[in-house]
Amino acid sequence: MDLKINREIVPAAQLIFDGVQEQTVELDYILPDYYPDIFRLIRCQTIPVITGYSVNGDKLSYELRCDINILYCGEGDSVLRCVTQRQSFSRTVDLGTVCDSPEISLKPKTDYVNFRAVNKRRLDVRGAVSVQIRVSSEKQQEVISDAFGMNIQMKKVPVRYASNKICLDKVVRISEETELSSVQPSVMGVINCICKLSDCEKKMISGKLLVKGEAAVDVLYACEKEGRGAAEPMRFSLPYSQIIDIDDIDETFDCDVTPVVISCDITPSAGKNGDNTILKCEIEIRLVCRAVKTSTVMLATDAYSTVYPCETAVSIIKTEQQPIVYTESRNLSAKLGEGESIPETIYAMWCTPKNINTRLGSDRKSVVVSGMLTWSMAAMDNSGMIIMPDRDEAFEETLEINEDLSGCSISADVCAGEVSYNISSEGVLTAKTGIDIRLSISGCSTITAITELNIDDSVKKERDGDYSIKLYYGAENEEIWDIAKRYSTSAAAVMEENELDGERLKNGGMLLIPIIN
Repeated sequence: MDLKINREIVPAAQLIFDGVQEQTVELDYILPDYYPDIFRLIRCQTIPVITGYSVNGDKLSYELRCDINILYCGEGDSVLRCVTQRQSFSRTVDLGTVCDSPEISLKPKTDYVNFRAVNKRRLDVRGAVSVQIRVSSEKQQEVISDAFGMNIQMKKVPVRYASNKICLDKVVRISEETELSSVQPSVMGVINCICKLSDCEKKMISGKLLVKGEAAVDVLYACEKEGRGAAEPMRFSLPYSQIIDIDDIDETFDCDVTPVVISCDITPSAGKNGDNTILKCEIEIRLVCRAVKTSTVMLATDAYSTVYPCETAVSIIKTEQQPIVYTESRNLSAKLGEGESIPETIYAMWCTPKNINTRLGSDRKSVVVSGMLTWSMAAMDNSGMIIMPDRDEAFEETLEINEDLSGCSISADVCAGEVSYNISSEGVLTAKTGIDIRLSISGCSTITAITELNIDDSVKKERDGDYSIKLYYGAENEEIWDIAKRYSTSAAAVMEENELDGERLKNGGMLLIPIIN
């Protein structure tokens, strides 16, 4: 009788590149004639963003843009002036291999920034940003799922895997004008802008994915109040919707869409009275879409023939599964000052998470998320000068998942909400905010599966005697398959002969081992 073997192709994700690439940022800037001389530097920040990327062969190319914002006060007034410059960089990463349908993650962050005034008209900025790069691709794994003939016995287990995966990006652009209220002072310049995106609503319609979301924009702008410089906060929300064409997608796919801010530009313009009372907002959002179809396959993990010698080759197979997303909110607070260090007036306060790290808890069923929260404010000190101090506070939060996370890949995104503050009767300034923690847990099934199976039918196995049944004393929790393989019989025959209902012995004791040919 010939041996017939069924094989399956199981795709799995393989990590192609995981590293960090650094980029220096340098700016030598001379103020235009319409800017006043520099009297006091207030603040400088560098905001890096990935504007685009592509893979060609074994090379990953991406575009990195750095928005540089410098705030200062001129001599003779306390009005904040904002110098905004953009620098773009084209970078390439050698992946070392050609990637088919790669999945790419690019996360930029600011490492440091230093700035100084060379003279009253010249600014010098030196800093660095880095991009965390992770690229994975699919590889095909051929394994044996079943075999028939030549008295073969197969041990099979069900394995769930991502049978089809679709990854694509879609860019959404929003343009809207917002007018100040009659009680708000006119805009002299935009100081700070923070755009936060809500989780997307998703709906599948005839092979298309309808995505809806909202962008919440917090703007802080420079103005004049009572004849001196001040700052004014403003908040508004802009909804968006987008239809994304995804070929070959249907209701059997699980879809996840992550919105990422590429840019949020606020430009003041004149209203009916000639003052800058209109803010034109232009937002560019990248929708990162990931659709996964999960299937189940039976894979052979062990095999033997009850009659002929048998050899197997095995390989460790890792099958990717759809990431599970957990979200949790926590409330955090920080002491920002006391006594004379408390500003006379606080115009606005905000919080920025950075340097986010994750690790498994000691029980392997929880995730510890840690990082820094930068508490920032725009205020006026007791001398009437505008100040914008920052304070870094470390945080660490443990999220209970109550599932074994060993071998899982975990990433976390942390978003801070609105900041409220309070000055106690003892003169202590305390700020509070809520943070939303979003965990993406990518699991995989790791199994030792048979990839090759050979049976020598030219010779039969030798037995130590001529008998049809044998006695065996089994140990508690011993696997029936191992006993059957040891005596070249079938596990089903052992279970039937001894009226067993499980794959392992619940209790130790005497077993009858039927011998089959």
